[in-house]
Amino acid sequence: MRFDLQVIATWIEPGSRVLDLGCRTGSLLAHLTEEKSIIGTGIEIDEEAAGRAIAKGLSVIHGDIYEEIEDYPDNAFDYVILSQALMQVLDPETLIREMLRVGRLGIVSFPNFTHYRNRLQMLFTGRAPMSKELPYEWYNTPNIRVIPIIDFRRFCKHLGVPIVKEVAISTHHHDEQGKVITWLPNLFATFGIFMLGQAR
Repeated sequence: MRFDLQVIATWIEPGSRVLDLGCRTGSLLAHLTEEKSIIGTGIEIDEEAAGRAIAKGLSVIHGDIYEEIEDYPDNAFDYVILSQALMQVLDPETLIREMLRVGRLGIVSFPNFTHYRNRLQMLFTGRAPMSKELPYEWYNTPNIRVIPIIDFRRFCKHLGVPIVKEVAISTHHHDEQGKVITWLPNLFATFGIFMLGQAR
């Protein structure tokens, strides 16, 4: 399982109700079901990935996260997770608010665009950065947003959403190994992971 998902898994209390948005093939849900006896549901727009998750015996809906999340009542879940998908979200403010409507806590992870390698690549080549975490050209990327860790903190403040917990990590896109970055995370971390509470 990806290193960021391993970190997220440590934050989940046993027996919790969990909604995983953009769950792909359900590796996190499967792990949490087996190791922490959670009651888990996933939403995945990719039909093949959703099918593979369902084949594992997981409760996964094939559909759009914006449409499907509206069907859930307030506080239906303990945790709502959005891992490595925020960069592709059309309306982050609406989605974060919906996550914190249906869930007591929201967990978000994303690639840190201002990692020093990306900065150096832009400085010395003058081109849009590419890396293992951002492996696309500007013209074929599914990512419509670039997110620095420091800006995500400002975004949460703008929303009035408290940050309950945050961890910056250095790992590659799908690697199972990584390390926690505590010094200058906006410069040296490749990913940020945030736990968000409901707006005050």
